[in-house]
This record gives sequence, structure tokens and C-alpha cells, in this order.
Amino acid sequence: MGKKTFALHLRGRAVLKLERGHQELLFEIRPETIQKCPVATGYWAYVDLDHLDEDELGDLVREAWVQIVPKKISRPYLSALSG
Repeated sequence: MGKKTFALHLRGRAVLKLERGHQELLFEIRPETIQKCPVATGYWAYVDLDHLDEDELGDLVREAWVQIVPKKISRPYLSALSG
């Protein structure tokens, strides 16, 4: 989105900028699938693509996208998805 990155693909893994609290939870409960990826002063998530189905991957990519787009773009989109 513009010059901001929210997802990268690298040798069977994705690197995603997930919501911090959700990401920490995933690090704990899915360590075989999601690990810490150091970025600047924090972490993004390495995601092993072989351990996800398409729906779960889609949800994570959408979450990463929401982290970087302006709320005036993400709110209407998320509202349309849920309603």
C-alpha cells in the first residue's frame, strides 16, 4: 500500500505485520507455524505457509493490511465483510 509493507513472501514463508496482541498470542499457541521476525525495534511474524489453509492465510493477510492502511479505508471494508 503506497510505500508501506504489510506482507512479504520468502521461501515458503510469509512475513506479516500483524496486530501486536494477536501476534503475541499466535507466537505462544502456534510456535510451529508462527515465529518472531525481528523488524526495527519490534517484531513481525514469520508464517510457515505449509501449516495454513487458504482461509486462515487470507485472514492473516487481511489483518496485516489493516495494520497499515488508513482507518478511513479499513473501517468501511471490514464493516462490509461483517455485515
